[in-house]
Amino acid sequence: SHFGLTCKVIQFDELEKMGAGGITSVGRGSTVKPRLIVLEYHNNGEQKPIGLIGKAITFDTGGYSLKGTDSIKGMKYDKAGGITVLATIIAAARLKLKTNIVAAIPAAENMISGDAYRPDDILRLLSGLTVEISSTDAEGRLILADALTYTQNEYKPSAMLDIATLTGGVLVALGNTRAGLLSNSVSL
Repeated sequence: SHFGLTCKVIQFDELEKMGAGGITSVGRGSTVKPRLIVLEYHNNGEQKPIGLIGKAITFDTGGYSLKGTDSIKGMKYDKAGGITVLATIIAAARLKLKTNIVAAIPAAENMISGDAYRPDDILRLLSGLTVEISSTDAEGRLILADALTYTQNEYKPSAMLDIATLTGGVLVALGNTRAGLLSNSVSL
């Protein structure tokens, strides 16, 4: 690629065969089917990569748990986590950082249609876990779960970071001037 990155795009049919029920269910209702975009940057031999996973809901209606008029405006920005991950790996390549990075960007549009997933559906994720849907507007965790599992299984990264606009709970907890950060690693 232009930045020295390798890129593969895993299309809807392959995601279904893999068992990525989070990504495929969230994006099934759209005429533009979901995909998983995977970029790799290698500049440190056999070092385990850092995994970056970015939520890219290209538009979020809320699905059958439809957002209200005030909330739906601006939902084209629900892809900000994916865009941030893309910008980060491009910056690393342009700066020629001495590291290896894999970026996984699950991209889907959360829409309503005859094919859309519904509250009360039970989905099987790529990890093999099943989840029961209470709200189709909690779609981010579903696509992130499959992308995190894919990255862990395929690349065995030294660390994984996911970046997402899972704003509702963070706004309640921290307001609109701070970002939320959760980690299971003190050193990270």
